[in-house]
Amino acid sequence: MQPFKYNPNFNSGQFRHRITFQKLQSIVDELGQVRGQEWRDFTNAWAMIKTVKGREYFQAAISQSEKTSRFVIRYQEDIDTNMRIKYDGRIFDISEPPINDDEMDKTITIIAVEKGVSNG
Repeated sequence: MQPFKYNPNFNSGQFRHRITFQKLQSIVDELGQVRGQEWRDFTNAWAMIKTVKGREYFQAAISQSEKTSRFVIRYQEDIDTNMRIKYDGRIFDISEPPINDDEMDKTITIIAVEKGVSNG
């Protein structure tokens, strides 16, 4: 994990939500045999959370029965679409590769869909 690059203009007060990234990992028994998989905590991050709505919602071609959110965190290289986000007892599947905002290695934006949500 790459450390955060200091930027005096970076408003860290906007990053007030603590989220956990989880990764699906194999469960190995005492004999070294794989017995299944489970989600395990990978890393934590402070995030700014925004609900995707309106034009963004339709441009992303996302079903109306899903609640989509945008998580912005400090730049990390090791976040990918094979992970999920746990926040406030809710689970979000990462639906698109993380976006390196403005290619500046300062923040990344993650589009995620909340599991088990239906607006209909």
